[in-house]
Amino acid sequence: MNRFCIVGSLNMDMVTRMERFLRPGETMRGTSFTIFPGGKGANQAVALAKLGAKVEMIGAVGDEVLGHRYEEVLSGLGIGLRGLARVPGVSTGTASIEVTAAGENHIVVVAGANDRVTPDYVESKRDIIEGCDILLLQLEIPIESVIAAARIAARAGARVLLDPAPARELPGELYPLVSIVTPNETEARILTGEDTETDEGIARAGAALVARGIRSAVIKAGGRGAFLAESGGCARIPGFTVEVVDTVAAGDSFNAGLALALGEGASMSEAIRFANAVGALSTTREGAQSAMPSRAEAEALALSERGAGRPS
Repeated sequence: MNRFCIVGSLNMDMVTRMERFLRPGETMRGTSFTIFPGGKGANQAVALAKLGAKVEMIGAVGDEVLGHRYEEVLSGLGIGLRGLARVPGVSTGTASIEVTAAGENHIVVVAGANDRVTPDYVESKRDIIEGCDILLLQLEIPIESVIAAARIAARAGARVLLDPAPARELPGELYPLVSIVTPNETEARILTGEDTETDEGIARAGAALVARGIRSAVIKAGGRGAFLAESGGCARIPGFTVEVVDTVAAGDSFNAGLALALGEGASMSEAIRFANAVGALSTTREGAQSAMPSRAEAEALALSERGAGRPS
């Protein structure tokens, strides 16, 4: 079985729904409150596990109730926790989210234990990274740690898949270590300066990323599907038409689907079609990890005729 390793963040998302945002000094009754596990790293680990993959998670949580709860969630899905640190005196990462009846939101993120995933900590988990076939990375832990993990994996011959989110400029030394980068349109624009509102702009952005040393750039473009840029040019792989309920963690689900398919020997275009199916299905239910599909569901959609056409 192919082995997947995620080095990244674990957050507990705390969502309060309310009629409108508070004014300074005001107290108001909310309409609901929910706590659910999130963080881009753990989201990708959960999505892979739900697809039936063998997964190891490297990250950190606080040694408190939220951290212990998160550990229960991951272990319940069979995710390997040899790389999970429990840090005393530090909170598990949190995202405090206020959502109004109009759908607007305020979000406050506290990195907490995620900032303890240092380069030294990553180095201490070298054996886990070297034992994987595909390493998945994001940008919710220190960038120095992302580089350290990518370097270990690249030297061991593993594929490195980077989701450059939250969006930021990347150090030049990271690009040659990455096999596949998967920005969305906004992230691709921030990374390259290209206008990604058009197909031509996405192609230019993809070419710019490949020119920096990345083998494949997969740019996620919502209803337009995804674009694959490699040294030979750029192609569009259509997405799927579904009834969208909630887009939270759709990108994380996409990356999990892409990694799984590539790990099983699919071509890039085949893997992107499967990833499009996984990402699309995750938008048809509310929530993040709870909405992620099974392998059977994803395969059924990927093999259907519900895509927007053939690759162009």
